[in-house]
Amino acid sequence: MSEEPILRADNLSLTFGQKKVLDQISLDIQPRQIITLIGPNGCGKSTLTKVLLGLVRPDSGKIIRSRQLRIGYMPQNLPLDQRMPLNVDEFLRLTRRSTRAAVDHWLERLNITSLKDQSVHDLSGGEWQRVLLARALLVEPELLVLDEPVQGVDVQGQLELYQLIPQLRDELGCAVLMISHDLHLVMSATDEVICLNGHVCCSGHPETVSADPAYLELFGRRLDDGIAYYTHHHDHEHCDHDHSSPHTNAGHHHD
Repeated sequence: MSEEPILRADNLSLTFGQKKVLDQISLDIQPRQIITLIGPNGCGKSTLTKVLLGLVRPDSGKIIRSRQLRIGYMPQNLPLDQRMPLNVDEFLRLTRRSTRAAVDHWLERLNITSLKDQSVHDLSGGEWQRVLLARALLVEPELLVLDEPVQGVDVQGQLELYQLIPQLRDELGCAVLMISHDLHLVMSATDEVICLNGHVCCSGHPETVSADPAYLELFGRRLDDGIAYYTHHHDHEHCDHDHSSPHTNAGHHHD
């Protein structure tokens, strides 16, 4: 792609205490590109995301965002005070830039109109994830950031969500950054994969990454049915192992 990136990270490094969490990470996100950041738990994915969003300041390196970049962020979880009575419609109306028409549109688009008057405290994991996705879409993002979007969602719900993401990219004309540690459908739902394991051990087109020895050591082989089953059996100490790579290095952290 020859366009200017909407977000560029250049040599980001971050240390918490004695632990180097991110080490000279560089990446570009192009307009309309879908990038998936994968890796075991505890290897800095969520920390890197928060740095890219401006929620955490790196020790060194810089981030260049396109002017007034609108970012829709779907966090792993959003704890709410159980004592606060709030239905789905009221929750979404709290979103900046939201209008009644926009709330109704995204409820319908995500097939959750039936949840409109339901308490946010009574939703299933999959329902809550869709509500959080609607919240991120309401800002009309140029960059949609999804942190572990299928957490707490059953297999059918995961399939549907990963089929939906490229559609949303096309409808909004936005770029998408997804974060996961066990992403079953990365091959069909993403343009580029960046694999973190204490550093960027490999990156590129999903087909290329799926054949990379460092990737295969982490996640196993791709099955012939087109679904990439990532079986992760490593403890957090695995993040300290060195897999030499010409790609940029990243640090590790318990996300």
